[in-house]
Amino acid sequence: MLAGMKFGGSGIAGSDLAGLIVAISFAAGLNVYATVATLGLLTHAGLLDLPSGLHLVSSWWVIGASGALFAIEFFADKIPAFDLFWNALHTFVRVPVAALIAYGAASQLSPEKQLLATLAGGAIALLAHGGKTAARVAVTPSPEPVSNFVLSAGEDTLAVFLTWLATQHPIAAALIVAAFLAAIVVVMRWIVRAMTRAMRNLFRGADDEPAPSKRRNLNAA
Repeated sequence: MLAGMKFGGSGIAGSDLAGLIVAISFAAGLNVYATVATLGLLTHAGLLDLPSGLHLVSSWWVIGASGALFAIEFFADKIPAFDLFWNALHTFVRVPVAALIAYGAASQLSPEKQLLATLAGGAIALLAHGGKTAARVAVTPSPEPVSNFVLSAGEDTLAVFLTWLATQHPIAAALIVAAFLAAIVVVMRWIVRAMTRAMRNLFRGADDEPAPSKRRNLNAA
């Protein structure tokens, strides 16, 4: 157990810091409120020593607000169709907050490395958020609500678990995230290709269909 882990450049090895940023950014992309609340609670439990740039996360006001918003999201994110609107709206919450957490975590690094960490945190959160949204689009048409509920509950659990694991075994947490990211990239590439083929077939069919004037001439002949 990495009790008292320093979430910053001087108190934690570079590889561990990278693992923390990767795992927590991914968790924020899934559920930013659960991630922030878990970080704050882990700090009060003595499992994490946040740098000065992230001391606000340990505030009970922030923890309380994050917990309340997590409770709202817990139900809102499990309503079929509405969850698509909810997730689209949270594109502008999860990604920026993940980038800010990465920025604060790397506050003791050089400005270049801090900027790189910020961009990486935002990009990882965006991929996690995109994968989550794609999964919702796939299951929402299902007539039964169970699959949507199970998927949402799994995402919430994974966000909390990854945040906790990152404070205990940051490299292991990063490897798990790497596997998820690889799967998301593969699935999203497959979706893009499938949509591209569908659009090509649609336009090809429209080009092959005779114009109304040509159709009338053919009928007259």
